[in-house]
Amino acid sequence: MAKDMKIAMLMDFYGEMLTDKQRDFLEYYYHEDLSLAEIAHNEGITRQGVRDAIKRAESALADMESRLELVERFRAMQRGLEDIVHCANTVHEQNKRYGLSREINDAAARISATAESLMTA
Repeated sequence: MAKDMKIAMLMDFYGEMLTDKQRDFLEYYYHEDLSLAEIAHNEGITRQGVRDAIKRAESALADMESRLELVERFRAMQRGLEDIVHCANTVHEQNKRYGLSREINDAAARISATAESLMTA
């Protein structure tokens, strides 16, 4: 996964646990695509100060993930839901081919729809 995508995911889960400055610097750097020099100029500090703050914030996010593993659990849940959708679709196709039970067809459709709605929630 690209570093900025990883930071974005970590920010979604743990961003509120950072200081306001750390969160702001990460937003400027990753989401607004400002350079370290631009952030330093806007904030009235050195480029090195911005870099250090960003590195500390990244480290804090990584530390939170290593302790709590919320992002990894989320990804595992997404993979599981994708597998559920795939299996429900397989059941639906097999039912169409070999038996055509309305109850099985309806249940497979409900399973698939529920899993898909959970993936987008």
